[in-house]
Amino acid sequence: MNRKTHLYFVPGLAANTKIFEHLTFDEYLFEAHYLDWIIPLSIDESMESYANRMCELIKHENPVLVGVSFGGVMVQEMSKIITCQKIIIISSIKSNKELPNRLKFAQKTKAYRLFPTKIVENFENYEYLFFGDYLRKRAELYKMYLSIRNGTYLDWAIHNVLNWKQDTELEGIIHIHGNKDEIFPSKHIKNYIEVSNGTHIMILNKARVISKILEEQCTY
Repeated sequence: MNRKTHLYFVPGLAANTKIFEHLTFDEYLFEAHYLDWIIPLSIDESMESYANRMCELIKHENPVLVGVSFGGVMVQEMSKIITCQKIIIISSIKSNKELPNRLKFAQKTKAYRLFPTKIVENFENYEYLFFGDYLRKRAELYKMYLSIRNGTYLDWAIHNVLNWKQDTELEGIIHIHGNKDEIFPSKHIKNYIEVSNGTHIMILNKARVISKILEEQCTY
């Protein structure tokens, strides 16, 4: 009897699991599971505590954990708690050293505390600010995929991605990254599988390429 490989996916900051809707896998070999973000117990909940609660959602032994962006940070934290077959991150970072300078500056100056999470939390109230076809299309994407808008979660997530305490990368991380990523520029990233012309949202528009890489990485 064939034993399927169980893939558990964690989306990016504020994103829902719809971001994975274009991925495709051989259903004979793989079974995909998609984890939604949970609300932090408080703004002060530790990453370890949160990761523990996320691990409670995993129902299979020795899974492959796959995380996008901040979800990539989270699966690395989860891998410290449970035994994993593989840890794969997409459009993410392996340590705080891979943060770009502007985000390091935001962390040191605490400027991120000025981020208007209320706008994200009540996005529909601000749609009128988006002029032009491009911005309107972006607004529609945000509404569709960035639906985790709880204020406590947003403040907690932004704080923790910028203040991640991982100084050295974990062994064996498989890192898939686009060479046109505007959030985590590839010039700051080491040891990764490059996706040509991949941006930070390549999980949406490079899903076929990423699906192939995931299958290749999980079959040996």
